[in-house]
Amino acid sequence: MILLKLFYSFLKIGAFSFGGGYAVLAFIQKEIVNLNHWLSPSEFVDVVAISQITPGPIAVNAATFVGYKVAGYIGSTVATLGVTLPSFLIIIIIARFFIRFQENHYVEAAFEGIRPATIGLIAAAAITTAQASIVDIKGTLIGVFIFILLYYVKLDTILAIAISAVLGLLLYH
Repeated sequence: MILLKLFYSFLKIGAFSFGGGYAVLAFIQKEIVNLNHWLSPSEFVDVVAISQITPGPIAVNAATFVGYKVAGYIGSTVATLGVTLPSFLIIIIIARFFIRFQENHYVEAAFEGIRPATIGLIAAAAITTAQASIVDIKGTLIGVFIFILLYYVKLDTILAIAISAVLGLLLYH
């Protein structure tokens, strides 16, 4: 039963989350933390961090991790298959018909509506992730400092993660 629930949850995530990457985080959090209680909010933040530093899409990395935590290797496989299957099928269908419909006004209008919605999804994920991970002044300072380095200085993401880890060791040890 748990394998079917894992598959179905990640199938929904894969099928109904547009925008990829950060845009999918709010949907993953709702399914994994709020509805199924497979992870706590702090564990979810850890999954996001792990998903960022490992190669591959966030949703696939999260599915693999959560599936493993819930049901071992089989759970990992089932969750990963669930999250990737919709994209695979959608791409096959789109590839077959896109050339014929790419100039269609309705298709263009739909994509114009979907694009800004991903900003809302990303903002929601950022706020909920911040609430779970920034719990004191030290965390707030690290978050603001790294944001400034990334946004204004254009610091490399990997270096930002390394600096965050060092700051965490210095401030929380």
